[in-house]
Amino acid sequence: MAAKSNYILTLTAPDCAGLVATVASFLAEQGAFITEANHHTEPRLNVAFLRFAFQDEKGDLPDIKSLRLAFEPIANALKASSEFNDAATAMPIIIAVSKFGHCLHDLLHRWKAGILPVDVKAVISNHEDMRSFTEWHGLPFHHLPITKETKPQQERKIKALLDDYDVELLVLARYMQILSKDMCRHLSGRAINIHHSFLPSFKGAKPYSQAYDRGVKMIGATAHYVTSDLDEGPIIEQAVERVDHSVSPKELVNIGRDTESIALTRAVRWHAERRVLLNGHRTVIFR
Repeated sequence: MAAKSNYILTLTAPDCAGLVATVASFLAEQGAFITEANHHTEPRLNVAFLRFAFQDEKGDLPDIKSLRLAFEPIANALKASSEFNDAATAMPIIIAVSKFGHCLHDLLHRWKAGILPVDVKAVISNHEDMRSFTEWHGLPFHHLPITKETKPQQERKIKALLDDYDVELLVLARYMQILSKDMCRHLSGRAINIHHSFLPSFKGAKPYSQAYDRGVKMIGATAHYVTSDLDEGPIIEQAVERVDHSVSPKELVNIGRDTESIALTRAVRWHAERRVLLNGHRTVIFR
């Protein structure tokens, strides 16, 4: 028996009576069998967020392009922003890294193991440290050194690589460079960063030293979308670990690397599975 095709519909619209029924009825009329349905209403804004996963149960479901066209009049009537995606198509991504490789290691391991639904196209870095590890995985490694003077040219090269590989997401896996405001706008909703701290506390450089000075009892890491406001983009996932007074700043760094890898991998997976919907400075995540 042929494998059934799987699709995902995400939608954001002003909430109204019958919204979920309208969308579900459309899918049923097209011959779709709904396997997962999520709905959340933001009461302060009266905005609804929907995610439907569905299958081509009988083999006669229209293709993605036809579904989009058929749904367009309904989306317009609902004043909705909607997307149809093929769940079987892994999301193409590029990973950016500097000298610390723990997040890159975790992402590539899970990608190679088939448990991260992405298609890693390449790795870019402003240092050479991760070249051999990247190439050992059979991936292109692009060394793009950067200085204050060459930042605009370097970011143009990154944009060109994203276009050349037809990438949907840039993952900043401890890429220790601040993107320009222009680059942040260009990548709006398409770049995820891992911050080695439990935001909104301890922003900027050396967050583990800041946490040690404050005597925190829990440390963590935050995966968030990149915006022009440093370390203030919409939060996707946070991971934490309990510590006590005996833990040194160096030990905090080592513990923190585990939370960084966990938070970033989860955020990338949820984004690739179309489970994250933007809600202003917040996110709605259907897990």
